[in-house]
Amino acid sequence: MKTISTNMAGNVWKINVAVGEEVDEGQEVIILESMKMEIPIEAQEGGTITSILINEGDFVDEGEAIIELE
Repeated sequence: MKTISTNMAGNVWKINVAVGEEVDEGQEVIILESMKMEIPIEAQEGGTITSILINEGDFVDEGEAIIELE
């Protein structure tokens, strides 16, 4: 199982993908809000989304797994 992880801490502002969707490496999957800035988080590799581990409004830490792929 592959995962997409955050590269910084922040609040999940928007989730741009859904379970079952195909994503490509470099595709923007969520947007974090940190210090009043919007930070896009991109897929580190491609695949099909099997699970989204966070919800809009959640706080995530740097390195936290947010999406599982197959």
